[in-house]
Amino acid sequence: MSAPPEPRANPDLFGQDGAALALLEAAQGGRPHHAWLLAGPLGVGKATLAYRYARWLLAGQPDAVEQPLRVDPRDPVFARVANGAHADLRTLSPEVAEGKVKRQISVEEAREVPRFLSMTPAEGGWRAVIVDEAAALANEAQNALLKTLEEPPARAVLILVTDAPDRLLPTVRSRCRRLDLPALETPLLESLLGRWLPEMGEGERATLASLAAGSPGRALRLAEGEALALQEEVESFLRSLPRPEPRALHVLADRLAAKRDGSSFTTFVNLLRDAIATAVRQTGRGAPPPPWLGQRPLADWAGLWDTLGRMAEETELLNLDRKQAVLVSLGALAEPQGTSQTGGPGRR
Repeated sequence: MSAPPEPRANPDLFGQDGAALALLEAAQGGRPHHAWLLAGPLGVGKATLAYRYARWLLAGQPDAVEQPLRVDPRDPVFARVANGAHADLRTLSPEVAEGKVKRQISVEEAREVPRFLSMTPAEGGWRAVIVDEAAALANEAQNALLKTLEEPPARAVLILVTDAPDRLLPTVRSRCRRLDLPALETPLLESLLGRWLPEMGEGERATLASLAAGSPGRALRLAEGEALALQEEVESFLRSLPRPEPRALHVLADRLAAKRDGSSFTTFVNLLRDAIATAVRQTGRGAPPPPWLGQRPLADWAGLWDTLGRMAEETELLNLDRKQAVLVSLGALAEPQGTSQTGGPGRR
């Protein structure tokens, strides 16, 4: 698989020229905004755009005829940003270990932002701070950014990147200029997957694009694991409703609980929630519902979607028994209307 490089080293931005042009036009208007909030679904290019904009400012705002905000990869600034070695750029993000976010962005880190941005640029141009996954900022950490947001230093920019803007404090959101990045159109995503995953069959790439819902990042993450096989498990389970075979549920639960890192469990629950959300949305727009969806009111499915998310989050956060979590969750979906499921997964 020939995946694109990480955001700080990625020279390409796909499907987000509108957002890049908005940043370019604001900068060339004479009074560049001091703080940006880049919002949108996971994996659609928000962090790539944040680094692209910061790199362009640090490189002296070069003209880019082919693509907005583009800096030639041969430019020394490009290399320093890619290597995390540019003196005028700092990035804050939550620590990640074994694929899981382990902590919030601390208030101590956030308090360094005003000091860093107020310093004279080492290379005589701009200073920039990118806060990736900004929703991981603790409230106190967000408050630590207010001084910079209210009294921005000259030639300094703060870029917040998040897929959950509503989790930021209103005082922070109101002082940033928000820019929403959309999901990519399916034909573009399929074309990109053809470039990145040439060894994968066309049908599999089409399925992957459908599961990714316009997110290249999510498509690549799904391709690395067992998402396609788990999607078949999701579809098989939904077809079995309202009366799935108990032994089959136990076999599925055993499989999902087998991996110690929880990746199978998490991917299955996410795919199941996506299937429910897609079916509810399409039915709400007038499409005929799949047979399993018609067994409950749409409002019930919305509640079950939320319940599945909470169950998965609590299972991983509290180190609960994944097999029991699967059985309880799928049992809730299989219940006849009007009944209730009691109990929950026990601690491992």
